[in-house]
Amino acid sequence: MAEENTDGEAVEARVSALLGRMTTAEKIGQMTQVNAPGGIPKDLQSQVQAGQIGSMLNVVDADTSNEIQRIALEESRLGIPLLMGRDVIHGFRTVLPIPLGQAASWNPDLVRQGARIAALEAASAGINWTFAPMIDISRDPRWGRIAESFGEDPFLMSAFSVAMVEGFQGDDLTSPGTIAACAKHFAGYGASESGRDYNTTNIPENELRNVYLPPFNAAVDAGVVSLMASFSDLNGVPASGNKFLMNDVLRNEWHFEGFVVSDWASIEQLTDHGLTANDKDAALEAARAGVNMEMASTTYADHLAALVEEGQISIERLDELVGDILRAKFRLGLFDDPYTDPGKFPELANIEHLAIARQVALQSLVLLQNNNEVLPLKRNALDSVAVIGPMADAPYEQLGTWVFDGDPDISQTPLTAIREFVGDRATVNYVRAMETSRSRSAEFFEEAKSAAAKSDAVVVFLGEESILSGEAHSRANIDLPGNQVDLVRALSETGKPIIAVILAGRPLTLLNIVDEVDAIIFAWHPGTMGGPAIADILFGAESPSGKLPVTFPKMVGQVPIYYGHKNTGKPAIAETFTHIDDFPVKAAQSAYGMTSHHIDAGYEPLYPFGFGLSYTQFSYSDIHVSSDEVRLGEDFIARATVTNDGDVEADEIVQLYVRDLVGNVTRPVRELKGFTRLRLQPGESKTVEFELTTDDLAFYGRDMQLLVEPGEFHVWIGGDSDAGLQTEFAVVAD
Repeated sequence: MAEENTDGEAVEARVSALLGRMTTAEKIGQMTQVNAPGGIPKDLQSQVQAGQIGSMLNVVDADTSNEIQRIALEESRLGIPLLMGRDVIHGFRTVLPIPLGQAASWNPDLVRQGARIAALEAASAGINWTFAPMIDISRDPRWGRIAESFGEDPFLMSAFSVAMVEGFQGDDLTSPGTIAACAKHFAGYGASESGRDYNTTNIPENELRNVYLPPFNAAVDAGVVSLMASFSDLNGVPASGNKFLMNDVLRNEWHFEGFVVSDWASIEQLTDHGLTANDKDAALEAARAGVNMEMASTTYADHLAALVEEGQISIERLDELVGDILRAKFRLGLFDDPYTDPGKFPELANIEHLAIARQVALQSLVLLQNNNEVLPLKRNALDSVAVIGPMADAPYEQLGTWVFDGDPDISQTPLTAIREFVGDRATVNYVRAMETSRSRSAEFFEEAKSAAAKSDAVVVFLGEESILSGEAHSRANIDLPGNQVDLVRALSETGKPIIAVILAGRPLTLLNIVDEVDAIIFAWHPGTMGGPAIADILFGAESPSGKLPVTFPKMVGQVPIYYGHKNTGKPAIAETFTHIDDFPVKAAQSAYGMTSHHIDAGYEPLYPFGFGLSYTQFSYSDIHVSSDEVRLGEDFIARATVTNDGDVEADEIVQLYVRDLVGNVTRPVRELKGFTRLRLQPGESKTVEFELTTDDLAFYGRDMQLLVEPGEFHVWIGGDSDAGLQTEFAVVAD
């Protein structure tokens, strides 16, 4: 029955028939979403009975959800069910690493599994719609919401965009445990000026189309049910009133058949932006632009009826906006069965879910430094290990941002996991040293030094509390907060091997500790099972395999810094860089070259995009393309041989980059075009093949049309964006 009712033609017939029976007030009701975190008071019940609400936010209880759905179906005139929305960003009860950490796994299949368990857990509580994935390209680590992003690259972001949509929505939208996804924030939000949340974004259309829009296009192609408009303005027109985005691109170019929801009160904020004079004008702009549903605020409920009566919004336009919402509800099967039976769902945070969370956390960990191969720790050779720092035993903080439904009581912390791992074979000397990551007291530093001095190795857990990243938590200084750097320097005085494990919601500037520690593991906020994953890496049960999904600057003044930059007319190279401290007094202005770099930081980041060390070494050889010349429209294959030159079985993330040397608009120095996870035994070699077509080389030119131009291309295959063997080929016209 459900499959028949969700067939395309049948759905359209039902949408049309229902629209024909609806009053204007009932149509506007479908466009209204209200926040109801404390249950359903009488006034909301009466609104549902009157058909004045189309969706509710933050009802996280199956019994309450079922009751409100019953009222909607049985006590309203038309029996239209509700969409029940919730921010299920990186897990529900079982919390996975923050999305930026998940991206460090470079494993879309595993992330798809993580989204699936999040959907199952959320659906058991009556939720049928999540506001994820967030697929804003993010090249500014000062922006707090980079934690929710998959990083800086359109290709990688698109892969994770599709994976999360598929994980949430499954193969059949009517299946139990399926929830509608919402790709956000459309569009350009991650380019907010100076990384300040909600801020202005100015993105030339060519950059918008080549960098910021592809992940949203990929989500639409994957069948995402909804999109969310960005808070920010885009080139002077806030997204919630931006017809170019919502109508021209989304509907006309991409043929999107889902619906768009505003962000929280972002329609009434059109007036704060200065686009509109009042709420009525704001409702008019948003409806004309193509925003179907208003979240939290009430400009639609208050003013759309008058705007229709005055002829400023046509009934046809209203029907289009409402029809998109109804279509989604039919596709989700809500008209046939909107109810939730928690007994039919797996137990929350069950063994299987925790195992997936642990695997995602494990693959997200990035080894940034390992001097003298201090890692992995040899547990059979250790009599004692010091565990120091404010993030070692912080079950809430390791969950990260946007974890409304996570349970810190089930978090397995690094301290607990290390104790379990070493058992009675070694002594664990634990000192918190700082109350929080922001503390400035050195009261317990001597105790920490004493613990370090009597231990064979020191693992210091540093980073940011969860509240220091996420929405509205942008930072101008992205050093380790508080006096964590002083703690590291104090510990380094002991002369013991020091391993820094950093839990954070963004890339941090680490230049002030890299010379003070032997090894650095970047753990992001790793979620419920972060502790066991970290212990596995520390003690070599697994080799680290995570790779950075975003560039790490040396200092904040380099921001924005990203691998896919343009070459400029005066590109920097090592031979042209002289540090500020090395300039002679009164040196000639041009004495040390005239190239694009900072004289105090150079032109390179601290760690490049795609970077991550292993407990083994991988080498690359025999890179070539299947043909020196590829005709437009043809397929081709880029190949390389990868060898594990060490003595540890391990995974490598093999990455393919290309450069279009000449274009009708300037092209990046490298663009990611493929990646794969490869597991190799010691001494083992495998040939990796990337199958592409010339369409994979397309870009938007000066006239904003997608094109592939004949010309020369460079190709790299390697372990990060800065390494790899190079070859070349040409695309030729027919």
